[in-house]
Amino acid sequence: MQAKTRQNVLTAFVGEAKAYFRLLAYAEKADEEQEPQIALLFRAIAEAERVHATRQLNLVKDLLVKDTDTNLEASFQREKTVSENTYPDFIKDAEDEGETVAALAFSHARDAESYHAKLYERAIYHVIKNVVKAYHVCQVCGYVTDKKIPKKCPVCGAPPEKFKTVGE
Repeated sequence: MQAKTRQNVLTAFVGEAKAYFRLLAYAEKADEEQEPQIALLFRAIAEAERVHATRQLNLVKDLLVKDTDTNLEASFQREKTVSENTYPDFIKDAEDEGETVAALAFSHARDAESYHAKLYERAIYHVIKNVVKAYHVCQVCGYVTDKKIPKKCPVCGAPPEKFKTVGE
């Protein structure tokens, strides 16, 4: 694929993926406002945007998706970068501007991302290969564990019922 088209596909993929989640949020708001037909419309268009994003991802998948070892290493490095560099800057900016809710959300994300990095690192060193049957994801902050669901999330303090199990 030629460079300009490749960049356009990547840009379109990001835009469609964002639209998918934005429209789901719009649908949720329409539901809250008791507008079920509008909520349904937003969900339908969100699904269409997901289709677009998937098609565009498939066009550049060979650029983005490598062998599993490479994907693990890249994911590990991204999580480390975002938890050690990106989110601390976001937290500082939010605190400087008195945006305490955003600062807390960024802090939770930073801490959860550092746990993600540890899980990837364990996978890189084959510590979890063929052992983990399920992961548990905190639906408040994004913390992930391969152990049993904690009595409270170590990142945000959420109770066990706020965890979603992925796997068995």
